[in-house]
Amino acid sequence: MTVSSPPRVLTVAGSDSGGGAGIQADLKTMLALGVHGMSVIAAVTAQNSLGVQGYWELPPEAVRAQLDSVLGDIGTQAVKTGMLASAVLVETVAEALSGLDAPVVVDPVGVSKHGDALLAPEAVETVKSRLLPVATVVTPNLWEVSQLTGVKVEGEGDLRRAAEAVLELGPAWALIKGGHLPGAPVDLLTDGDREFRFTAERHDNRHTHGTGCTLASAVASWLALGEDVPSAVGKAKQYVTGAIARGFALGAGIGPVDHAWRQRV
Repeated sequence: MTVSSPPRVLTVAGSDSGGGAGIQADLKTMLALGVHGMSVIAAVTAQNSLGVQGYWELPPEAVRAQLDSVLGDIGTQAVKTGMLASAVLVETVAEALSGLDAPVVVDPVGVSKHGDALLAPEAVETVKSRLLPVATVVTPNLWEVSQLTGVKVEGEGDLRRAAEAVLELGPAWALIKGGHLPGAPVDLLTDGDREFRFTAERHDNRHTHGTGCTLASAVASWLALGEDVPSAVGKAKQYVTGAIARGFALGAGIGPVDHAWRQRV
C-alpha cells in the first residue's frame, strides 16, 4: 500500500520553551490542519506563562544550513516566518526565500504577548527592506504596523490606511489584525485592489499566548492545501478563533490557545 505524503509547510522562527508560541505553536497548528510541518530554528527562548526570561540567536550559518537542508531535499509548499531576532538572521532568511516557488507568510514578530522584545531595533529596517518584499502575506498586529510604518491604528477606519502603508513595503497581501481594537475583532486583508474583512466573536479569555504564530501558521497551512489567500485567511481565522475560545490556564500567567481544540470537541 502506497501512502501519499501530505502537503509540506516550513516554519522559520524561535523556539518557545513553554510550548505556547513560536516553533512549537507552528508545528501543532500544522499537525492539526493536516500538513507536514518542518522547522528552521532561528533562536531559542527561555519562556513561560509569565514572560520571556531570555533568548539566544543561532549563528546565521546554522540557520542557513537548516534552510538548505530542508529546501534542498524535501522542499515545501508554503513557508511561515516568525521570530528572527536580528538583522543578520533576517537577511539570511530573506536571501534563502527570495527565489522560492512557494507562498511565504511573514509574521513580523517584534514583541511577545508579555511585551518582551524579540527583534533587535536595528533589524526593523532589514525586515522592511529584505523580508517583506518576498512575502505573499504579511500579518502584523497594530503594534507591529506602527513599528514598520509609523501608522497608528486607533479605530477600524484606520485599517485601510495601515494596510496601504504595509503594502508599500512590498508584500503581495497585507493582513492587518485588529484584535486589540475595542469592540468586535476585525481583521482587514487586501492586495491593494481587493479587500476582505474578517470578524469574529470576542471571547472573554485571557489565555491567548501564541495567537499570532498560530494564525500565520494556519494561513500557510491552508495555502499549502491549495486555498487562495482570501480563503486561506478566512479558514485560518476560524481555526484560531476556536483555539482562543478554548485557551487554557498554564503556569501562573497567560496560558496558550488550544491548538488541538478540533480534536477535543
